[in-house]
Amino acid sequence: MTASVGGHVGIGLVVFGVMALCSLTLLVLAHRSQGYREAVDHPDERSHSINLRAWAGVGVILTVGNLSAFIGELASGRSGDPYYWMVMVAGIGYIVFIMLLRRTS
Repeated sequence: MTASVGGHVGIGLVVFGVMALCSLTLLVLAHRSQGYREAVDHPDERSHSINLRAWAGVGVILTVGNLSAFIGELASGRSGDPYYWMVMVAGIGYIVFIMLLRRTS
């Protein structure tokens, strides 16, 4: 939709088709996957722990990627936007979650 509004209808249709195909594939595979059923149904402690570690891993990968892009932008003589904001939000979010989790545990 966004690509179509921006004047790139062909790209919008291709992206929509790829997203629809990926969604259909996930739906078909979801019924056969025990890991998917554990994540969606009532997860036990093991599944919950795996899920938390996976999200933490994703957060580390995204933060390191954004930090690397920010440093690369600065090294190229540019301002570092928008990576500066993403790194800053990740850092502030980390501090806020640490404070909240320490209060509740």
